[in-house]
Amino acid sequence: MASTDPTAGHDGTDGTGRDTVPAGGGTVTKEDPAKGTGAQGRADSDPHDLAGLEAGLDALDAVQSSRTPLRQTLVQKVLPPLIAVTLVLVVWQVLVWAEVTESYKLPAPAEVWDEVVTAWQRGTLLEYIWTSVSRGLLGFLLALSIGTPLGLVVARVKFVRAAIGPILSGLQSLPSVAWVPPAVIWLGLNDSMMFAVILLGAVPSIANGLVSGVDQVPPLFLRAGRTLGATGLRHTWHIVMPAALPGYLAGLKQGWAFSWRSLMAAEIIASSPELGVGLGQLLENGRTASSMSMVFLAILMILIVGIAIDLLIFSPLERWVLRSRGLLVKS
Repeated sequence: MASTDPTAGHDGTDGTGRDTVPAGGGTVTKEDPAKGTGAQGRADSDPHDLAGLEAGLDALDAVQSSRTPLRQTLVQKVLPPLIAVTLVLVVWQVLVWAEVTESYKLPAPAEVWDEVVTAWQRGTLLEYIWTSVSRGLLGFLLALSIGTPLGLVVARVKFVRAAIGPILSGLQSLPSVAWVPPAVIWLGLNDSMMFAVILLGAVPSIANGLVSGVDQVPPLFLRAGRTLGATGLRHTWHIVMPAALPGYLAGLKQGWAFSWRSLMAAEIIASSPELGVGLGQLLENGRTASSMSMVFLAILMILIVGIAIDLLIFSPLERWVLRSRGLLVKS
């Protein structure tokens, strides 16, 4: 009488990956090397173990993003600049007390603050800032609209790169103040002259930044894009620009710096009642009046505007780029 094994499968196996062959009054078990034996075979075929392994790998690859506590943000990002500014003010006041130079050359911090309060009460402080900021931002947008397509053409067309590439590098190294005299002669004392100086200073930086970003795009990305059918403008918009974004963003930051410095140089040199009084003109007025408190006020406002633009525009863009590439752990 044949013995029956309730665990045996219908396909001649005993349910553990081993073949059962009848032998006299019992069965002989034959191991299947393809399915494994013992605990190892059971582990290899256990779906729960495979799911645990997959979950562990996913946990290793996942980027842990969590909101930074407010206290930590204050300690890491707000407190260090405040300490630095405080140290500068303390050193400044100590130099005034030590009388290292004449008082009209180095005013006390309180005198500069009085100048700020006076300009605020007159209602001219915001006018100084807005005059320069509006020109700077508009000129930067114009430079962006010109420098971006120019950079793409230079980066993608070899003949254009050979012809214009060295010129862009030379223009980038040329001091922006050198363009002020010819711009005044060509265009006169008006806003067009200001924008021309900004464009000549910012466009080469934006174009060269984009060229550098395109040069760093892995060729595999470009081939993959063409394989998927991205050609022409779609290839540029969906493949080249996203891959070149870090270098392009660096060029934008440098382009804004050149725009702001070019504008200040133009406002200092070219003065006219029709142009209004910007921060550069305020700086020149302080020099003409030998008022160092006014000079320090202009320098302080120029510095604050530059920091504010970086914190409000470019720093969020940098964080977004890093986060989109999984390089920013905490948000």
